[in-house]
Amino acid sequence: MESKQLSPITVTATVKASLEKAWLSFTVPEHITQWNFAADEWQCPTAENDLTPGGKFSYRMEAKDGSSGFDFGGIYDEVKPNELLAYTMGDGRKVRVTFTPNGNQTFVEETFDPEGTNPIEMQRDGWQAILDNYKKHTESL
Repeated sequence: MESKQLSPITVTATVKASLEKAWLSFTVPEHITQWNFAADEWQCPTAENDLTPGGKFSYRMEAKDGSSGFDFGGIYDEVKPNELLAYTMGDGRKVRVTFTPNGNQTFVEETFDPEGTNPIEMQRDGWQAILDNYKKHTESL
């Protein structure tokens, strides 16, 4: 029996920040650790990011109470500064993040291949919550 290919999921945010600020907040480890979690009970204590094609990234995501955690990582397929990040996660799924300037704002669109275990809505909501945290952090800079 063939497994059904799931359609990619897209989440978006319009960030009240310049393209350069939006890019730096999304890619610099010191910023990533401030926003890369879906709920206040979680944190991202460490982040490593080699922004080159073939470069690796790794973000530690864990519950603040220490009850659970995991490493989220992958390898960049394409990097166009202030424009595009495309990467393959450790499990082979693809992600594409675009940054589009719009006056004094930046539109960020993140499209990812869902995994087959958790409900699509849960995955969409989780990724959107992380992107919303990114927006909030970036706008506070």
